[in-house]
Amino acid sequence: MLTNMSTGHPGAPETTSAPRSRRTHDDSPDTACLFTRLSQLGEGPERHAVRDELVEAWLPMAHRIAGRFRDRGESIEDLRQVAALGLVKAVDRFDPAVGSFESYAVPTITGEVKRHFRDRMWAVRVPRRVQDLRNQVRLARRELMQHPGSPEPTPAALASHTGLTEKEVKAGMEALESFSALSLDAELTADGGGASLADTLSVADPSYDKVVDREAVKRGLRRLPERERAILYMRFFQDMTQSSIADRLGLSQMHVSRLISTSCASVRNDALADSGPPT
Repeated sequence: MLTNMSTGHPGAPETTSAPRSRRTHDDSPDTACLFTRLSQLGEGPERHAVRDELVEAWLPMAHRIAGRFRDRGESIEDLRQVAALGLVKAVDRFDPAVGSFESYAVPTITGEVKRHFRDRMWAVRVPRRVQDLRNQVRLARRELMQHPGSPEPTPAALASHTGLTEKEVKAGMEALESFSALSLDAELTADGGGASLADTLSVADPSYDKVVDREAVKRGLRRLPERERAILYMRFFQDMTQSSIADRLGLSQMHVSRLISTSCASVRNDALADSGPPT
């Protein structure tokens, strides 16, 4: 009498376990034949039709990946569009001879969505390194506060958890505030007093422009010969006329005029060489 290995009961019909599906999600269709066909087609309407069919088949997976990034300041519709773009890139670049499409497409689509956040969603543009620090600090803060009642982690605790220095942690914490920005029309208080952020901004002082201009011409003035520097000083700081300068130096008024023009042009060109072409 045979004993079934699965049930252990005599006479029970022998059963075999169903093979496990290698697909990890319901949105992972079997499109191996379509990809093989796509790889064999040249440019033309038939290739475009097969490509569109593949994109449509895998679009639910792209939408699922986009859903992982919801509630981060971007609408789910825009995230799905970005994920769909990543899916199209994955379909175009996938080689069916190297493995499964899902293993290739998931990191491709995820990377496209992350690039969208990195390149287009920051209100204040920050370097890539600072963005990475922000992400490390944000994840570390979430892990340290995952238990109810956990206190707000200090920079020292975050540094110990991430292996970063406290200076790097503080840079990441500052970047957390750079992802979004307040409108200048935002009210400063909740009582509706009417004061806005714009009311706290001062007016630009025109004296700052003079300071910048003076610093810009310093090097050019030092390079001038002593006589030319003296002429410019008498003309622009002592407010002397060209005729008065000519009488003092024993030169003609025309010669003084020519020296002023060439000296000013030399100083100007020297300043522009440091700051770029004039607007």
